[in-house]
Amino acid sequence: MRSFDLSPLHRATVGFDQIAEMLDRVMANDGHQSGYPPYNIEKTADDAYRISIAVAGFAESDLSVEVKENSLVVSARKAEEEDGRSYLHRGIATRAFERRFQLADHIRVMGASHLDGMLHIDLKREVPEALKPRRIEITSGERPALAGSVN
Repeated sequence: MRSFDLSPLHRATVGFDQIAEMLDRVMANDGHQSGYPPYNIEKTADDAYRISIAVAGFAESDLSVEVKENSLVVSARKAEEEDGRSYLHRGIATRAFERRFQLADHIRVMGASHLDGMLHIDLKREVPEALKPRRIEITSGERPALAGSVN
């Protein structure tokens, strides 16, 4: 795998620290995250998303969903049960896992549900009014006075 030196990016930009940190995290990961458990990310509306994770064999009490510093952390830990069963083949994986999803700014976790072996996590983008585009009225006539100017 190639390694990239991102130090010129740090020296030549101001205010893009989050992007640089995200690139550092992605580069450090090197693709070591396993594919277990499988998941889907779907867009359910203009500003709504759903993450669906296959969690067959896990009960609600085995699952944990947390939001920490713009990261969604989903984990599961199954208590080992000695029930005297002898398996000839055990293909349903119930091994512990932790999966992290980096959330963009203004993404809020609305809730989670567990149904038919699937964990569904609903997300919504809530952009504050101050950051939404606004239309500036154009008037004819005199120029508007600038703040702090003397007429």
